[in-house]
Amino acid sequence: MMDIHEILKRLPHRYPFLLVDRVLELETGKRIRALKNVTINEPFFTGHFPYRPVMPGVLMLEAMAQAAALMAFDSLGVLPDDQTVFYFAGIDGARFKRPVEPGDQLILEAELDRARAGIYKFKARAKVGDEVACEAELMCTMRRIS
Repeated sequence: MMDIHEILKRLPHRYPFLLVDRVLELETGKRIRALKNVTINEPFFTGHFPYRPVMPGVLMLEAMAQAAALMAFDSLGVLPDDQTVFYFAGIDGARFKRPVEPGDQLILEAELDRARAGIYKFKARAKVGDEVACEAELMCTMRRIS
């Protein structure tokens, strides 16, 4: 539904912090399903952990937030510019259920729970196959910077 070229137009993140490779499904204003291919070439694997590489939980949360941001920008019908950022406003109920290792495909799912006063709340999860690796409620907001 959205390849890396379209993602690069819609997210300000770049290597090594762009954590969404493809959007598989997008229901405007409702939900998104995206993909992150996890490879041994990720820079964080060098130190996390040299003897057993595992994707850091905070980066799984960030990947889910990036997918959610793609959905938020799509639902507003806008593209971000260099004056707009999408920040975390809160993370509730984060749970890590399974390690994510090189070679895994991380499926990122987010559903819009509510949008009020510029704060977006998403129910999000990251899965490997049918197994949940991470889940959380994410709150994000868009801000103009100068």
